[in-house]
Amino acid sequence: MSQTPPDLLYSDVEEDLRASVRDLLKAKAGAEALLARVETAEPYDLKLWRTLADEVGVAGLAVPEDLGGHGASAREVAVVAEELGRSVAPVPFLGSVVLATTALVAVGARDFVGKLAAGQAIGALAVPLSTAPGAGFPSSVTASPDGKLSGRVGTVADASVADLLVVPAAGPDGPALYVVEASAATVSELVSFDLTRRVADVTLSDAAATLVASGPQAAAALEQALLFGAGILASEQTGVAEWALTETVSYLKGRYQFGRPVGGFQSLKHRLANLYTDLVLARAAARNAADALATGTDVPIAVAVAQARNAPIAVKATEEAIQLHGGIGMTWEHPAHLYLKRAKADEIALGTPGRHRARLAELVDLPA
Repeated sequence: MSQTPPDLLYSDVEEDLRASVRDLLKAKAGAEALLARVETAEPYDLKLWRTLADEVGVAGLAVPEDLGGHGASAREVAVVAEELGRSVAPVPFLGSVVLATTALVAVGARDFVGKLAAGQAIGALAVPLSTAPGAGFPSSVTASPDGKLSGRVGTVADASVADLLVVPAAGPDGPALYVVEASAATVSELVSFDLTRRVADVTLSDAAATLVASGPQAAAALEQALLFGAGILASEQTGVAEWALTETVSYLKGRYQFGRPVGGFQSLKHRLANLYTDLVLARAAARNAADALATGTDVPIAVAVAQARNAPIAVKATEEAIQLHGGIGMTWEHPAHLYLKRAKADEIALGTPGRHRARLAELVDLPA
């Protein structure tokens, strides 16, 4: 029986959503504002986040309507992630919308999902940002028989601005998923390599928690959130790579040496052509992963392919951007370094390319 091929094209609805998000980010998260913010004690732009969550509706984009969301799919979430990658806007989209909300939707935690979908609260999934799909259920946090949580989780994405923590824990009867008010935990922000997405250590000491799932349901919800996160991250990496190529082409067209644009030199044309080819491949892999997440078709395979492919492409594109911008690209005043740091951090987030290649080999029965 033939299988319907994935739809890699953007629909009119997706293009309209892209335009809305891009216009907002261009107005509120330009390079100058971004560089100024990451130097402050409050690097997250929560005012921008409230606009994205409330007015654009990204917080509840893929949440079913009966749980208080807009009933869209992973394809629309991926479009938003791509635009956020183009701007590296410091908002808690990955931690709240992509990871925490997905886990809670999977277990039908209506009250908590409703708060996140409406933008009334920010969530974070209390696992290390480097955790890959298929890594197994964590055991760094344990739950007592009366539902109190104790333990420590390192490098949690967006935890420093979260109101609700979705915590996988070893419960009395096995894997369990809890929700903890962030005020009941000690959240210590770390010095993050990526200045636009912060990570923090979360410490729990007999913290009051609400059980939302246990047993296989909890393990399945965590795996679903990690798969969704890794798949959507591929679109963010595509956005990062697209910014790097677009900005570099624009710069080389306007910079002259020996009476001609630098971009006209053959060797630089070849490098830009290679970047363009990589970007096309990255977008195809990201769209395939988003479509797989939306349709439920071969999800682990599509996600593994996208992450194995896109993470190195984003890093290469941003490295080339800095080199081809010359001296200005090396300065702190140019945003290129923020994109390189995001690309490098994303290369580790939710599994390294090597981890995803190994996972892919398992999924398609390739010999070790």
